[in-house]
Amino acid sequence: MTELELLIRSTVDDDWREIRELRLEMIRDTPTAYTETLETALGHDEAEWRMRGARGASGNGIAIAAIAESGRWIGTMAGFVPDPDTGPILVGVYVSPDFRGNTVGLTDALLMSVESWARTESTQLTLHVHEDNIRARTAYERRGFVVTGHTVEYNLDPSKKELEMVKTL
Repeated sequence: MTELELLIRSTVDDDWREIRELRLEMIRDTPTAYTETLETALGHDEAEWRMRGARGASGNGIAIAAIAESGRWIGTMAGFVPDPDTGPILVGVYVSPDFRGNTVGLTDALLMSVESWARTESTQLTLHVHEDNIRARTAYERRGFVVTGHTVEYNLDPSKKELEMVKTL
């Protein structure tokens, strides 16, 4: 197998079509991993998608995409700081199924970019993962994140919880 050629870069507002398509793919693939439903995402207008794309160049966080040689968007991660006490939070994590796993290394490449940004904000990176998303939790644990014991209510189903995980940077 040849090495995968890909580009990892910050998003911009003109990426709105690709961001929309990848977000819809993300929600269809793992509906409980994100804070909006497919119906809600389908209802967003161009201005919303452009605003999401602009997050990559905003200076208030990071939004990155992985783009295959073919031009297909195959992964994304983002981070932001909701407040100084909380510090940086990892959000919007997704790698297309065909590009998951250790042989490709896409998750690690995306995470390295987010962690590099997060180090400018704090000595730790926090995330929340749905309690039923064992695949994601395992992937985070392999990359040094640990469950803190703190949970938050999952906004789309209050009977479910999201587990807080942190990684020391």
